[in-house]
Amino acid sequence: MTMGLRVRDSSALLALAVALACCSVAGSVTIFHSSENVNSVDRSMGDAHILSSPVAMAGGCCTHTGTCAVVAYDPLDPNGNITIKWDVISWTPDGYVAMVTMSNYQMYRHIMAPGWTLGWSWAKKEVIWSIVGAQATEQGDCSKFKGGIPHCCKRTPAVVDLLPGVPYNQQIANCCKAGVVSAYGQDPAGSVSAFQVSVGLAGTTNKTVKLPRNFTLMGPGLGYTCGPAAVVPSTVYWTPDHRRRTQALMTWTVTCTYSQQLASRYPSCCVSFSSFYNSTIVPCARCACGCGGHGGHAGPGGCIEGDSKRALSAGVNTPRKDGQALLQCTPHMCPIRVHWHVKLNYKDYWRAKIAITNYNYRMNYTQWTLVAQHPNLDNVTEVFSFQYKPLQPYGSINDTGMFYGLKFYNDFLMEAGPFGNVQSEVLMRKDARTFTFSMGWAFPRKIYFNGDECKMPPPDSYPYLPNAAPVVASQLVLSAAASAFLLLLLLVA
Repeated sequence: MTMGLRVRDSSALLALAVALACCSVAGSVTIFHSSENVNSVDRSMGDAHILSSPVAMAGGCCTHTGTCAVVAYDPLDPNGNITIKWDVISWTPDGYVAMVTMSNYQMYRHIMAPGWTLGWSWAKKEVIWSIVGAQATEQGDCSKFKGGIPHCCKRTPAVVDLLPGVPYNQQIANCCKAGVVSAYGQDPAGSVSAFQVSVGLAGTTNKTVKLPRNFTLMGPGLGYTCGPAAVVPSTVYWTPDHRRRTQALMTWTVTCTYSQQLASRYPSCCVSFSSFYNSTIVPCARCACGCGGHGGHAGPGGCIEGDSKRALSAGVNTPRKDGQALLQCTPHMCPIRVHWHVKLNYKDYWRAKIAITNYNYRMNYTQWTLVAQHPNLDNVTEVFSFQYKPLQPYGSINDTGMFYGLKFYNDFLMEAGPFGNVQSEVLMRKDARTFTFSMGWAFPRKIYFNGDECKMPPPDSYPYLPNAAPVVASQLVLSAAASAFLLLLLLVA
């Protein structure tokens, strides 16, 4: 199969290579690629591209047997994943006790409320006798047990975290956070969740234990794909006095990766632009996140006018169990809008303002993150009222950064309404070799909110410098004059 592609950068090429490598190993017959936000023109590069580099690229590999595996890849967080580790810490008469640890290695994507749900299928007829720090959502049919009743008898259990404040005898380290797991780049200490499970009717040695399979992770919605469990070297633990090391009797891990295309057909945010040098305000694209009968985040009756009485009625901010959004009526119909305003120009510096607006009446965002990609982020001098952390997944390239709120100040983005926004400004030092306001250079290349890529305006709509208009006009005049002269020559001839 011949594929003629011009890729935007090395990260997109690497993403494609990962999918191709997977398929070649699997003996695939089908290769597919899904991307919601492919820009046909990049004005800053001056080239037309067939393939850009989306925040999460999903490729698929299908074998001749019909078995397909999904590969998710984030070019700005190439090592981002959620790793689930099972450490067998003791054997029991009919099974084992394992410590299950979920580590979020994603730099800017966290698991927010209502939290994670971890599922799997037992390889044999195992049961869960007890869990500390979590609970199975269903007990299942335990009627064959005459004495002690297991906590869960289902062949496909689903486990969720406990709520904060449960009794101490039900807690374990890193548990009981309602399933909320922070992004590793934002809060490493909060990026871990754990529980302890006692498994029965299972193997009692390293050779007789059968690994669980078909792992699933909801975080809290769709988007994560988990690979098979793999036995790894046993985890080593230090005793509290750090004078003795112990190790797990057996360890296996499961790796789960996220794909935005699997999570939703539509983006969950959009971007608008404005500048001090042009009165034009570039809005979010119409129906950027889906509209009405075309789908999207708001279902039937899920849109209300911002100035209507319904927006102030009791219960309007109550979340629904199915997570259905209640959006403010806008042309773009996105739950989140990010506005980038080129505010001021100094001799050696320039300043941009960033505003994030929530249009969802049923959702607030705790520990939100905003990631921007811009070539001048390598010279950030000061960020006002936001935290800022450079992201350098490729070492020396420093064009991506993560913004997030100050704890107890603006790390909580409230529901739609007068207080449903946060904003900040960023001051950057100019680099004489690259700085310009022309051709939309001052605007970000990509924006991500809570790890999902936002819909950008079309590049040809970016605010232009005032002196750019006469240049275009003069070119049109010259072209018209040349055409008239050519027509006159033809008539004379």
